[in-house]
Amino acid sequence: MDYNENRGDKKPPHKKQINFKTCKNNTIKSLREVEYFLNNFKKFTRCMHLYKFFKK
Repeated sequence: MDYNENRGDKKPPHKKQINFKTCKNNTIKSLREVEYFLNNFKKFTRCMHLYKFFKK
């Protein structure tokens, strides 16, 4: 008998195996989303600059 089984402690869960293909696909999707956000953010800052300029 194992010492942990005597005490009634639960065994730690097994680690899931990493699927590198899905990790690669998720990373590529994330990078595309970040790039899209940054491009839109640049457009947004330009618009805000123009808005402040014309508001005065």
